[in-house]
Amino acid sequence: MKEQLAGSDEWQEFDATQECRPILLGLGNFDIFHTELGGKPFEGLTVRLFDPQTRLWTIYWADSNAMKLDGGKVGSFDGDIGEFFGREVVAGKDVIVKFHWDKRDPNAPIYSRAFSADAGRTWERNWYSNFSPR
Repeated sequence: MKEQLAGSDEWQEFDATQECRPILLGLGNFDIFHTELGGKPFEGLTVRLFDPQTRLWTIYWADSNAMKLDGGKVGSFDGDIGEFFGREVVAGKDVIVKFHWDKRDPNAPIYSRAFSADAGRTWERNWYSNFSPR
């Protein structure tokens, strides 16, 4: 979504590449995301770590704009559907962030992100990634 938490319904579409690799004996993975946004190169890094004792994943993100690792989103999968939650400040608002993964089709998983500025009563979905192998 071009403008988040502003009642916008205007979307920006673009192509990107993402390379993912396992780390830490399979208990984690990382990926690097490459694209252009507004005609400028953009790169993101995701680090995902699994805690076998709690059975929870923590997902961290950093990108070439913010230049810092975020506080992480924590959650798990129930079958092929995963939900992960955390907090961020977006457009000056304290929001709950939800990452949603749908891997029912392993060749075309879908990721989406949503924000809630009202303690989870309503959600604004503002990012979708539709993956396909190269």
